[in-house]
Amino acid sequence: MWHSIAPRINEAISQVTCQDFQIGDRHSISGGSINQAYRISNDSQTYFIKLNQASQIAMFKAEAFALQQMADSHTIRVPQPICHGIAENSSYLVLEWLDLGSVNAQSWEAMGHNLAAMHRVTSDRFGWHHDNVIGSTPQRNPWTTTWADFFTQHRLSHQFQLAQRRGGHFPQQEKLLAIAPKILAHSPLPSLVHGDLWSGNAAVTTQGEPVILDPAAYYGDREVDLAMTELFGGFPAPFYSGYGEVWAIDPGYSRRKTLYNLYHILNHFNLFGGSYASQANQMIAALLE
Repeated sequence: MWHSIAPRINEAISQVTCQDFQIGDRHSISGGSINQAYRISNDSQTYFIKLNQASQIAMFKAEAFALQQMADSHTIRVPQPICHGIAENSSYLVLEWLDLGSVNAQSWEAMGHNLAAMHRVTSDRFGWHHDNVIGSTPQRNPWTTTWADFFTQHRLSHQFQLAQRRGGHFPQQEKLLAIAPKILAHSPLPSLVHGDLWSGNAAVTTQGEPVILDPAAYYGDREVDLAMTELFGGFPAPFYSGYGEVWAIDPGYSRRKTLYNLYHILNHFNLFGGSYASQANQMIAALLE
């Protein structure tokens, strides 16, 4: 497999470097629960590689496209996609290797600035060029005129349907789906969003430059990213103040935040089961109060 990947890397980088890349060192690294991850290098070049089954190539294609779109926005640093494809029985995604460092207040503030700048990149509709995944769950992204329709139908309803197949019981889901468009009637712009922005997908380089990783991108309400940063403990205060300096939060965010994070809790139920069902029901009850 590896002897097939190195020529693809050389083909991808041929226009920016005259060096021929041959894999000199390869070792497995921590890469999450979905993909295998490797660091490959020689004396002068290093790359990050994700591996999965060959059937998952569409997932890597969508991620590479999203990363390139974010890189082309010139707003916030992401790992540059190098190439992707299938080698033997595996699909792969080769990314720029970034040396990561410690996050401080200044870099958190800069991350807020840069994320707000990325959110200023907009479309004329909600959705994305490809369907993709959130974790390993399929995420549908059909182009849709209104945000309320997009989020209600292609985020919440989709997750509820998957949860029912898994045996989830959400007695008030229809009531929630009925009022969701009213909660979402604040007319947001279709912003370029990361889509899965928890602390594990945010970092800084050793030079202190903010980086976001592993996107589940689409054009949506920018608040979905802000909401998810608060879901698992929250980002430090300088991130939010930095964001607010560039683009203030709209009134009513605190209620919409719960609705947006319900999507992720339902997804966690669909991925992991357990207590996420009761957490989702608690969130539904709070939204219906």
